[in-house]
Amino acid sequence: MADRAVPNLPSRDFDATVAFYGGFGFDVSYRDGGWLIVTRGGVVLEFFLAPEHDPYESWFMASVRVNDLDALYAAVRASGVPEQSAVIPRLVPVALQEWGHRAGFLIDPDGTQLHLIEDAG
Repeated sequence: MADRAVPNLPSRDFDATVAFYGGFGFDVSYRDGGWLIVTRGGVVLEFFLAPEHDPYESWFMASVRVNDLDALYAAVRASGVPEQSAVIPRLVPVALQEWGHRAGFLIDPDGTQLHLIEDAG
């Protein structure tokens, strides 16, 4: 197996996290009382149980680099996540960023910001 890093993110409720991420194609690959791992293709997200976590004070972030950003964004949007500026969860539309790549942003129900980045190779 190649070396890799995987983000560890908070979840106030594993059932809610599974339902949210499952809505756009993530599958559970591991779950116990305190740890959850979900995967979608080569993307792996790991969650620790944090029932006291406040999503409005969250500083957790992760970058998700994918070959087909438009397909991922469309799947998240089709799952019902709104494109709004002040709600949780929410989507920020894909745009060319000042750092030279196309990216959108997803804020999950626990306030984690996922940078959805088109992998330019």
